[in-house]
Amino acid sequence: MAPGIASALAAAILFGASTPFAKALLGHVAAVALAGLLYLGAGAGLLGVWLWRRTRDAGSGLIERQDVPWLAGAIVFGGVLGPILLMFGLSRMPAANASLLLNLENVFTALVAWFVFHEHHDRRMVLGMVLIALAGALLTGQAYTRPASILGPLAVMGACLCWALDNNLTRRVSVGDPVAIAAVKGVAAGSVNTAVALLLGEPFPSFSTGAAAGLVGFLGYGVSLALFVTALRHIGTARTSAYFSAAPFVGAVIALLWLHENASAVFWVAAGLMVAGLWLHLAERHAHIHRHETLVHSHRHVHDVHHQHAHDFPWDSREPHVHRHVHEPLVHDHCHYPDIHHRHGH
Repeated sequence: MAPGIASALAAAILFGASTPFAKALLGHVAAVALAGLLYLGAGAGLLGVWLWRRTRDAGSGLIERQDVPWLAGAIVFGGVLGPILLMFGLSRMPAANASLLLNLENVFTALVAWFVFHEHHDRRMVLGMVLIALAGALLTGQAYTRPASILGPLAVMGACLCWALDNNLTRRVSVGDPVAIAAVKGVAAGSVNTAVALLLGEPFPSFSTGAAAGLVGFLGYGVSLALFVTALRHIGTARTSAYFSAAPFVGAVIALLWLHENASAVFWVAAGLMVAGLWLHLAERHAHIHRHETLVHSHRHVHDVHHQHAHDFPWDSREPHVHRHVHEPLVHDHCHYPDIHHRHGH
């Protein structure tokens, strides 16, 4: 299994596993305040990891200057506009309806990746995404009721589009350190949600409950987000989003086992569609002769077929390592994904 696929599935497992625990915490913490605590736990925890890594390796954890506009855009769309639109939508429509519409994030992510950023796709990928989207719609759409106003659904759809743009913009900076990127995004999203909670007058919980929320946020949001960024680097946006769509099913399985909820026939149909969609992605084999143009960037790497460069500094032969390096033009044929080294046209 490709490293990017493993990272995406691990991100989905951690995020999906956090949902039942977050649901349990909702009995003790208001919704927006909980979102703030979850994201602050993610950002603070990853910031600690980032600082620890910096003491061991001064070359790690850097965000390149040219990546700052892309990261800032991702934070504005995903950490500011997305949560605000979601809260506006939730205040004007039933939660079950919002859950159904939130599946549009993965669809919008794929569409933006394919038609705006020209990420490679084929009929197998499209069919797999359709099956995954149908699975999500079935899983969350059982309690759908007609909303009283169109403003709520439009706001939730707008939040999904914002997060789709966030995912695609984050892919543009995925060459950077995933921990640093996820830490910045976590702190930003946590600060925004906490500010909104304060403006709404929501009470904050006791220290022990807040610490529990922070721990869930660190693992389910922080580590998950770092793995998501890693997957973006290796397999591209649409494929990462497709694998990450398994998260609701992880949460559902934990809810069945831990919260003793019942699984309906619809759940098993949705699970079958999800498995079929994921299989179409896992069975992908994309190989052809392609050309690598000259590329200069910096990221953690080992010396493989794509990293055959000299060093202009003393090197102790340790791998992996981080430094700015040059990729010379290269023409070859092998299986690949739309990773940071394969963004060519077809």
